[in-house]
Amino acid sequence: MFFFWVISFSFDVLAQNEGHDFLKVQNSFPHVTLAWKKHYDTLAKEFRNKGLEFPPKDIYLRAFKSQNELELWGRNSPDKEYRLVRVFHICALSGVLGPKRVQGDRQVPEGYYFIDEFNPKSEYYLSMLLSYPNYADEIVSAQLGDNVKLGGDIYIHGGCVTIGCLPMTDAGIQQLYVICMNAKANGQENIPVHIFPTRFTKNSMNYLKREYGTDLKRLQFWNELKEGYDYFEKYHELLPVMYTPDGKYAY
Repeated sequence: MFFFWVISFSFDVLAQNEGHDFLKVQNSFPHVTLAWKKHYDTLAKEFRNKGLEFPPKDIYLRAFKSQNELELWGRNSPDKEYRLVRVFHICALSGVLGPKRVQGDRQVPEGYYFIDEFNPKSEYYLSMLLSYPNYADEIVSAQLGDNVKLGGDIYIHGGCVTIGCLPMTDAGIQQLYVICMNAKANGQENIPVHIFPTRFTKNSMNYLKREYGTDLKRLQFWNELKEGYDYFEKYHELLPVMYTPDGKYAY
């Protein structure tokens, strides 16, 4: 029992040291330092007013292309429901409704991703790289042909311009970057970012069926996403995301 406690304590200390080092490196860049000084206290108060700890332990981002909205959710522990903290405005979008399938199509991806990297010296003020393409994207792309390239470098960033990313105002990315950076430093290695074409309400689904009724593959893809969307709407919890061998989402 004592041996187990020593090992657990060592891992906790190691994680804390890694988080401290990550923050130290990030805060060595001027844009991050400014964002921290400008927003940290206000963000901490906002979280606490929602009954959530800050720095956060568990956050979730959910984007809707049609509504130009990026929701920020948080919870204090895995046995709690997520609570909505704030809705950020996505200030520009490119492409149309539907997933990204080809490099250069200017599409914003749709699907289930994570934040892969924090870029404190981005050309677009600050940026966070998404884990596009995921396995589902890669399998579907491979089915299109050997010469098809998926592209990459999909970010949440500032600057309010885009050719396939999720752009915020500089003030918006300052706040979101500080929140996500602190969640990572506080132990959340994988921050989920789910991107949907729209909120899958009854009216929205009728619209998608009416406008894209002949595109059966696209409708099938949206129905896959809708299963995860519906579960979160009902329980405010995330389903574990898996994939079938042919690149479909499974839960």
